[in-house]
Amino acid sequence: MAKTDSTGSTWRYRWAHRQNVRRISTFRGAETAWRRRDDELRRLRALAADFQGSAAAGAGLPLELAADEVVLWALPAAQLVEVRHTTVLPAPDLTVAPQAGSLRPRRPDGVRVTDAGMAVITSRRLVLLGGRGRRDWAYGRMTGLAHDPAAPVTLIQVLDRRRTSGLMLPTDAAPDFRFKLTLAFADAIEQRAAVLAQLDELIAEHAQLKPFRPAVATPGQARLSSFVPGGRRTLAVAAAIALLVPAALIESDPSDPTGGPEVAAAATPAPTPSVAPALIRPAPVLGSPPPKPTKSPRPSPSTTRDPRCGAPENPLGYDFCGGTRIRKPATEVCDWFDCVPQFWAGRGYLVQCRDGSVSLTGGRSNACAEHRGVRRTIWK
Repeated sequence: MAKTDSTGSTWRYRWAHRQNVRRISTFRGAETAWRRRDDELRRLRALAADFQGSAAAGAGLPLELAADEVVLWALPAAQLVEVRHTTVLPAPDLTVAPQAGSLRPRRPDGVRVTDAGMAVITSRRLVLLGGRGRRDWAYGRMTGLAHDPAAPVTLIQVLDRRRTSGLMLPTDAAPDFRFKLTLAFADAIEQRAAVLAQLDELIAEHAQLKPFRPAVATPGQARLSSFVPGGRRTLAVAAAIALLVPAALIESDPSDPTGGPEVAAAATPAPTPSVAPALIRPAPVLGSPPPKPTKSPRPSPSTTRDPRCGAPENPLGYDFCGGTRIRKPATEVCDWFDCVPQFWAGRGYLVQCRDGSVSLTGGRSNACAEHRGVRRTIWK
């Protein structure tokens, strides 16, 4: 590593190297996760734009199609499930955001498997071609639809059937099945444009969360606490001990430091010089336990360990988590954040630009205009 800020202390260079390795590792992990979700959102956007079927796709299936009906998707490994108890499902919606967590191959409680076969999504209905017969769910008669967030199960309610039923699919095929079923339902109610607009909004919001490369740490930024094993915690403990030990010694009332032999007191006390009342200690009563030394209260644990949602470490309480917009920031804000030029000329609230700098132009049309736009708001 190039020694751009010479300090004459080797440990400072080691500290800077460790900091840079840690920052780059954290950045690469965050960038990989961000890119993975970005690719998934763009894949869904392309699929939503080109999703269409044909009558020829249903050739060979034991399924009679209507005149204007086409097959959109088919999956041979599906199971018909039914709910044992009465339930009410939410109305079908057009939510298409990809699920963050993974599904587990398990069957929820209260759900039983009654048949297995091929699941077919057409432009007018969802069909299961099972070994015991056929089960249809027409889009126009759906009153409830719910996807289990932990299991690959989709439950459906329709007007002409009392019992709630649905499909259980392989875990790797369930996300695509749910997305394509939503697209087919959107086409049936003529809302494909609403799904595309939702995906465009998700892509734009995700682009604002793209992590930026951290600044390079230099040896001159190393603090003395970094040189001590344990860092600031060790220094805090040492400072607390330095305050508590003298107080404990004073409260313990040590014996005469001269170490002279004890002398029995005479029956008739000799006259003693007057002593200030404040310096006279009461003699302990025989048989009573000695007074316990009073301990100073321990300092309350620090609250700076709370996450700041990615904001730089600062004593001002500013973070990216939410709260109150900052229209009058502290005068030392630029000591902890990378302020844009002419920062104090801004007339708005505190925001972070997309290049990582902060500006006081939040809420205005030209906010972060020269820094690739606004990324997020800084809160207190």
